[in-house]
Amino acid sequence: MRLKASTHIKLKSPERAALTAILRPQSGAGQWIVSEKYDVQPLVCPIEYVDVFGNLCQRFVMPKGTLDLDVECVVECPDMIATAPDAPLTPPEELPNEALHFLVPSRYCPSDQTVNAAREIAGKARPGYARAEAVRAWIAENIEYKRGTSNESTSGLDTFNQRAGVCRDFAHVGIMLCRSLLIPARMVVGYLHKLAPPMDQHAWFEAFVGGRWYTFDATQKEPRGGRIVIAYGRDAADVAITTPFGPIEVDGMQVRVERLDEPEADARS
Repeated sequence: MRLKASTHIKLKSPERAALTAILRPQSGAGQWIVSEKYDVQPLVCPIEYVDVFGNLCQRFVMPKGTLDLDVECVVECPDMIATAPDAPLTPPEELPNEALHFLVPSRYCPSDQTVNAAREIAGKARPGYARAEAVRAWIAENIEYKRGTSNESTSGLDTFNQRAGVCRDFAHVGIMLCRSLLIPARMVVGYLHKLAPPMDQHAWFEAFVGGRWYTFDATQKEPRGGRIVIAYGRDAADVAITTPFGPIEVDGMQVRVERLDEPEADARS
């Protein structure tokens, strides 16, 4: 599947201020960047670096006034995500070093507080992929997708108790419960083809079982491909689209995803 995805962000600030952004996807992990464009107006000489999770990040010093960020990419990605119902749990002592920090509690995913709840939700599911899928299915069944029920400070535990949230919150609950079951889990932010309107960037989680990462998305009724990964992290704090270090505000954002290799179908998620 060949997708074209774009994001336009308008920022405003009453004074000169710094910020970082994570907006560039990269090849690997099941996707290939065919082409891309990254435009900043006015041009402020961004500096790019790679963070501890391997994400491509950009640093800016924004002038007083407004700044427009335009990012566009054409990406080859799978039509379907991989599934492995029989994949076993990878014991902590056998995890690769880079997976270990996705096993411990983090700012929005206090997995040390949900061990008993996670075990009850997993029930008799086999340790490994089956338990991660039991978590995903429980979220889909018990947490309502509802805009306006959470904010930037809402944790996975808050959403678990309130039983409502958006994709970011669904991902936090999944990560939190998986870690409570000794399954490394990480947050993913990117694009999803045919995401129900209004179009926005999307969040889901991945769990490390059977020696690799698998995708889980409780906002969708069935496993769906058509995903472009932009960033990975422990939770939302690591994968923010923009992180301001001053009085910078988002004054508007538009996201678009279209398929290039066949006509668009009239389907909704």
